[in-house]
Amino acid sequence: MTRTVHIQYFAVLREQARRGQETRQSNAATPTELYEEVRQEHGFSLPRTMLRVAVNDEFCDWSVPLQPGDTVVFIPPVAGG
Repeated sequence: MTRTVHIQYFAVLREQARRGQETRQSNAATPTELYEEVRQEHGFSLPRTMLRVAVNDEFCDWSVPLQPGDTVVFIPPVAGG
């Protein structure tokens, strides 16, 4: 099933995607599938295992089913000092 999803990128993912957000049509059923889709398209260097994911402002498991109109945020590790 094709669905519209809204994706937000931060830190290194934002730099590699050259954008902070995008809306796209996707057949991805889970955040795992969606990340692999955008990772290939944008050439992301980080593996999924290094990220957290949130759907509609809630941290969640990578296997949660995506619904049309969901907002997905891929959150990389943040370095601080």
